[in-house]
Amino acid sequence: MKFFNSSTNFESVLKKYFSFKNETLSLEPFAEFLETIKEADFTDVLNFFRSNPNFAENFKYYIHNIFRGRPFNLSLTEANILSENAFFPELKKRILNKVLPPVENENTVWYMIDNVSMRPKKDLKYLHNLPENEINEFLNMMGAADFIIRPNVKKELIFSMNILSWRVTGMAMEVEVVRMAPQYRNLDNPFLALQNELETLADDLVKDPELQLHSKDSRYKQIKIYAEQCQEFVNIAFKNSAKYGISGKINQSLLKIRQQTERIYEIVQLLVIDTDEDVQIKSKQLIFNILNYKSHKNNISDLINDSTRLISHLITNHTAETGTHYITSTRKEYMTMFYKASGGGIIVGALCVLKMLYGYIPGSDFSHAFLYSMNYAMGFVMIYLMGFTLATKQPAMTAATMTKVLSEEGNAQRNNTEFAHLVSKLFRSQFIAFVGNVLLAFPVALAIIYGLDVFFSQNLAVERSDKLLKDLDPFKSKAILHASIAGFYLFISGIISGNIGNNSVFYQIPERIAKNLSIRSFFGKKFAKGLSKYYAKNWPGIISNFWFGVFLGATAPVGMFFGLDLDIRHITFAAGNFALGLYGKDFSVDSYTFWMSFVTVFLIGFFNFLVSFSLSMFLAFRSRKMNFGQVSEIYKEIFRYFTKHPLKFFLPLSSGLDKKADDLMSSTISNKSEEH
Repeated sequence: MKFFNSSTNFESVLKKYFSFKNETLSLEPFAEFLETIKEADFTDVLNFFRSNPNFAENFKYYIHNIFRGRPFNLSLTEANILSENAFFPELKKRILNKVLPPVENENTVWYMIDNVSMRPKKDLKYLHNLPENEINEFLNMMGAADFIIRPNVKKELIFSMNILSWRVTGMAMEVEVVRMAPQYRNLDNPFLALQNELETLADDLVKDPELQLHSKDSRYKQIKIYAEQCQEFVNIAFKNSAKYGISGKINQSLLKIRQQTERIYEIVQLLVIDTDEDVQIKSKQLIFNILNYKSHKNNISDLINDSTRLISHLITNHTAETGTHYITSTRKEYMTMFYKASGGGIIVGALCVLKMLYGYIPGSDFSHAFLYSMNYAMGFVMIYLMGFTLATKQPAMTAATMTKVLSEEGNAQRNNTEFAHLVSKLFRSQFIAFVGNVLLAFPVALAIIYGLDVFFSQNLAVERSDKLLKDLDPFKSKAILHASIAGFYLFISGIISGNIGNNSVFYQIPERIAKNLSIRSFFGKKFAKGLSKYYAKNWPGIISNFWFGVFLGATAPVGMFFGLDLDIRHITFAAGNFALGLYGKDFSVDSYTFWMSFVTVFLIGFFNFLVSFSLSMFLAFRSRKMNFGQVSEIYKEIFRYFTKHPLKFFLPLSSGLDKKADDLMSSTISNKSEEH
């Protein structure tokens, strides 16, 4: 399609092509006309046709000629509907279609729109902005105001519905899809009923080409009821995903079923004519629908949003269940969190020394990446299995919990002050976890390096002390960037935990273990049941902690291999490294180095928390279709509550709001089958 001269106006185009009866089937005249009228006042276009009826008649003849024999069912059955049953093949296909548009059958309306409209979204917006009466008059001039009641158009619409019905029935009958909605196993399948009804309607149209549906027609009512039941099937399947888990393939299949049943419902609505005015309204609506579907046919953002929202919801749902354990309410829970964090600090102190010693081992960058990764991974798994706490692991979990509290329908009328009090409980839980980690990591690392010095008569931290202290200076190193990278990894580990939890439920791994004949015969039923419970409770945490360790350990060596200044900074490890750096310098450091390192330890913790919590909140908000504007008042209330009760954000002070805040949180732990 050539680019048009901006100086060309619609009158010159009409005189060029339609001053005579044009027999051409070329789309170029139509494309030029559309481009030029967008630069003009549409009222002037209508006035020209009114003053020049011959031009109007010739243009009408041309329009009918180029549309004659072109089926439009592809525009209804393919456009803006998923074509693949998996996310990545669909994404790849849409990207390819954007870069290199596919070659279509030239005898279809699908091809015609692609070659006439270079900017379908912009063109659709232009048409929507035109006055209603002017569009109606133009359609009347073109003899297109009543085409919705023409037999060939009705045949095309019903054929499109049948195509969609056949496809949707096949997908809905798949074993894994039916498993998502077991309520329908013993009921009449609505998809089969819808298919039968549409096939009957097609037969009736063959017998009576003048057949017309109306809102009280029993056939229309039946199709509408079955379409709604199909939609309810999909809704129930999505609700049950929290109970049964879901895979990417099933998620895509359900989305595709939903899109196709919605399209069937939209098409059948076009066939319902109750009054004479409906004829023009429905004719115009069909045109706009086709243009709208086509304008979204390769939309990548819609694909990503629709395909990932449910998965992200399930991930945050699983992490939210875990997050409730990280929010302390009583003084006893507060101190318990401190003791757990202290245990984590002891292990991290040892890990700091081990990592430093691994650095002395000669080897390649990848051998060091392996050693560092296994050091972190085994340490984090040990912390998890021993019931200790690594402070920065909490934000990814608690963010999902807080968002879940916000999005619960039962909490819609909550008092924002109660939620602000719940936030204070979250903050002080994070604070005491930080304190526990740091207070123990520092002395433990110091004690171990001192013990090694005594045992080997050598200060092993001397060679590394300069680098360790330099890394704790944000002006001489990229400490803030590296802390943010660690925060990102904390967020990713939360996603891994939620994803493993979802997959465990979807593939029924605990049930498979409990009922595995080999395990039961060798170890007994009791062992199999215990192993099943242990897997369900601990496996997501083990895997997420393992990979978190791998990410932390491999970043610096991999970055060095590629010539990039990449590394991680974590508050607990920063505290341990601070101790090693001081010991390596024999505690002979200037006051600037000491206090800068001391402050940077907590600055690193702040960015660990900020990045992981913010990303997790974003994911959780998005998964529940919330936006940050919805909770602006809550943010303001939290700030007001902090100014009035600052100590409650750090210490477990009792309050009359404790019970109400606990009720807010406990209300989120509902029956999973009821989760949306």
